[in-house]
Amino acid sequence: MNKERMVNVTVDGKAYSYPYGTPYRAIAADFQHLFPYDILLVNRDGKLCELHKLLDRDCSLKMVTAQDVPGIQTYERSAVFLLLKAFYDVAGKENIDRISVEYSLSRSLFIKAQGNFVLDQPLLDRVEARMRELSDQALPIEKRSINTDDAMDLFRRERLFHKADLLSFRVNSHVNVYSLDGFVDYFYGYMAPDTGYIRCFALELFEDGFILRLPTLKDPGRLGEFQPSMKVFRALHESTLSAGALHASHVADLNMAIAQGSATSLILAHEAMMEKKIGDIAAEIAARKGVRFIMIAGPSSSGKTTFSHRLSTQLRACGLRPHAIATDNYFKNREDTPRDENGNYDFEGLGAMDVEQFNTDMVRLLHGETVELPTFNFKRGAREYSGNYLTLGEGDVLVIEGIHCLNDKFTHSLPAESKHRIYISCLTTLNIDDHNRIPTTDARLLRRIERDARTRGYSAQATIKMWPSVRRGEEQNIFPFQDSADTVFNSALIYETSLLKPYVQPLLFGVPRDSEEYIEAKRLLKFLNYFLPIPADNIPKTSLMREFIGGGCYHA
Repeated sequence: MNKERMVNVTVDGKAYSYPYGTPYRAIAADFQHLFPYDILLVNRDGKLCELHKLLDRDCSLKMVTAQDVPGIQTYERSAVFLLLKAFYDVAGKENIDRISVEYSLSRSLFIKAQGNFVLDQPLLDRVEARMRELSDQALPIEKRSINTDDAMDLFRRERLFHKADLLSFRVNSHVNVYSLDGFVDYFYGYMAPDTGYIRCFALELFEDGFILRLPTLKDPGRLGEFQPSMKVFRALHESTLSAGALHASHVADLNMAIAQGSATSLILAHEAMMEKKIGDIAAEIAARKGVRFIMIAGPSSSGKTTFSHRLSTQLRACGLRPHAIATDNYFKNREDTPRDENGNYDFEGLGAMDVEQFNTDMVRLLHGETVELPTFNFKRGAREYSGNYLTLGEGDVLVIEGIHCLNDKFTHSLPAESKHRIYISCLTTLNIDDHNRIPTTDARLLRRIERDARTRGYSAQATIKMWPSVRRGEEQNIFPFQDSADTVFNSALIYETSLLKPYVQPLLFGVPRDSEEYIEAKRLLKFLNYFLPIPADNIPKTSLMREFIGGGCYHA
């Protein structure tokens, strides 16, 4: 009589035994009552595993729900798969030319659909009803490995040419594809085990496409509130058109340009587009005769410093005399800095700024007075004055960069007509393929990892560890004010991930496998594998990317 082989499993420090070959889904079911939301994945000794996988070794397990970043990413990915299957069922495969997931917009995904159908709310209502039917049936989402060449042939037959082109740059001989009731697709990342896990969603017509509304990390049981910034949407839309004009909408397009030796012309063309945009902003500011304060704000690693320099150059070309002011010099002295709920100094909030002194100085400058400007000594934690005097004459403008520059409470004493507010962010529109988008936060995180390593000596692990805190600060202090901007500037460059790959990849390999940050490092490494690298040789010294890789002509 054969004795069943048992495997030791540790969950939350407690030991359990399960038969060898037990699906992780069965183990997750034993612990589901401890979690308010569905377990979507398991973390096995620092490696994410889908629930269909089988237990084959002694290990420690952590349950992953939609309240964890990998979990909500899995939910979103699975919801997109469910949507695609339902749309093809309702509209008919023969009537669909293209469905493309463009970008994230206010806790939703903006999607375009083209073909022999009328995209209206009644159609979306039928698609949503079909999604709910499929969800109620709890149909399995099956994963299988197939030969890469066979996958390319499959996607060409399905007229998903963007996927076939993407796979043509894959070195691996096999790739994983997912199938749902006969519908096959390729996805970057993990999936839920069946459609029954995807229950919270809605479809709504929006602009020239529609949105797939989804739950959020904070509240996975309810739809996120859809309150889009139309200014940001317009900037994304404009950037999408620009990418199309450069024939670089997907990673495969970029890889093809690199492989064919035309990357330099693509780089220079996109840099020229960006310079023209900055020149247009400068001309708009110069046309507003009363503007004296150019207020620039944006999330981390958006390239604010280089943008400020380039804008100043264009302002000079328009006959103005720009002067840079960093709001960091108006931090309160360390002993007056407020603390957060954990007792740490809160440098991100408006309370850390000497708002009144800033307003006093700026109003005096506006009235033509001479003002001695401070410099903040970060080692001492105090403001210092060292004879830096400024008087605004005819044609003088201040270019002010800082986290609170779009918040009217920060500039409450300055007349509205004296300010031109600019929101800058890295709003990438390049996607892996039509069904796999690239989050804008990924582009900013890659930038930050390289800059932190080069200028501060931080490891990739340290940057990844602090990233959630950075994001929380942005949610509180930057994003709520983006619609108050007079101008939205998109600092994303089509080629930047290929440029950053040789810099960031070694740093990510340095993240210890037994660290909490390893899962995110591994995800980013997998993401970088889709890109061919490009050298920095032909990147202009004025490029915004020089702020991150070095070698630029500006002090950034």
